Amino acid sequence: MNSYAEKYKNELLQHVMPFWEKHSPDQQYGGFFSCLDREGKVFDTDKFMWLQGRQVWTLSSLYSELETNERWKAMAIHGADFMLKHGRDEQGDWYFSLDRSGRPLVQPYNIFSDCFASMGLGALYKITGKDEYGDVAYRTFNRILARQEDPKGKFNKTFPGTRPLKSFSLPMILSNLSLELEHIVGTPMVEELIDKVVQEVMEVFYQPSTGLIMESVGLDGSFSDSFEGRLVNPGHTIEAMWFMMDIAYRRGDSVLMEKSIDIALRALDYGWDDEHGGILYFKDILNKPLQQLEWDQKLWWVHVEALVCMAKAFAYTGDLRCRHWFERLDAYTFSRFSDPQYGEWFGYLDRRGEPLFTLKGGKWKGCFHVPRGLYKVYESLKAVAVEA
Repeated sequence: MNSYAEKYKNELLQHVMPFWEKHSPDQQYGGFFSCLDREGKVFDTDKFMWLQGRQVWTLSSLYSELETNERWKAMAIHGADFMLKHGRDEQGDWYFSLDRSGRPLVQPYNIFSDCFASMGLGALYKITGKDEYGDVAYRTFNRILARQEDPKGKFNKTFPGTRPLKSFSLPMILSNLSLELEHIVGTPMVEELIDKVVQEVMEVFYQPSTGLIMESVGLDGSFSDSFEGRLVNPGHTIEAMWFMMDIAYRRGDSVLMEKSIDIALRALDYGWDDEHGGILYFKDILNKPLQQLEWDQKLWWVHVEALVCMAKAFAYTGDLRCRHWFERLDAYTFSRFSDPQYGEWFGYLDRRGEPLFTLKGGKWKGCFHVPRGLYKVYESLKAVAVEA
């Protein structure tokens, strides 16, 4: 697998990170542009706090784990300073978006801004030792825990009590975020959180009858025959399973490892488009019509996370099913998402695998899934090559 490892490292260092280094920093107002067209030209100047935090994390983590590139460190500081100056309300909650100069546009309705602000600042603290970054990461993490039962608070649109559901997204993210912040929050808190989120992910949202994970369930884990309750996002499931594998490896838990791999393989089988290839974005567990009109699109992050999941599964266990899936995913993903002409990856393909847009970043896509995924695959397969 050494040739794959080098392929992913080269893609990261030669084609992806240079794109963001060149085009994303806003030298006038600070922070990063994320709305970049195919060539890297800015098509909108709004700044989304969860993407700012994600980019700070990416730059800091690559500096820490791959190479001490001083440009990455300087860019991370550049982004974090903009975040700290403009990104929070009086309660310390992170806005969803700002205008170019840093004025708030959208209220802090979405706790994921907080999650990735904490994650980014925590990674930057690791490479700088600057107390402010660590302190804000710690306080933000505690705000996340305080808000986790009602993350949207006054911004929640649903009427209370009629159909109470809980979402898979937050326990999924906490399973990874807690590990990312262990150097700040401490191992005892991490272990306590891991116990909770593993139980939530692998027992509450997992449905034994289908072998799949639902995006929303009743407060007691029950199935809800509704648009939200029938929804399956194969990419979310697959990404969550590599989070679970990391925890299983950390703990030497072979049962959790085996179950995580089985669920990931089940999600791949379930989500794979046998007619056109690639992984469908959404499916309805009862095969009813979906409210998401983009259900049949092929998205960058879904395929990147599937590559990470299969690379890790093979590296951890040597399961040949995972190697075969990795090779299948690699052939599809690189031939359709990667853009060797201008760098970075396309984000959105139609069902047949043609780009719907040629943009490289926007409101939802930034400097995160592609570089993180390329590095994680490289890291996993390099370890396999060394062992061999």
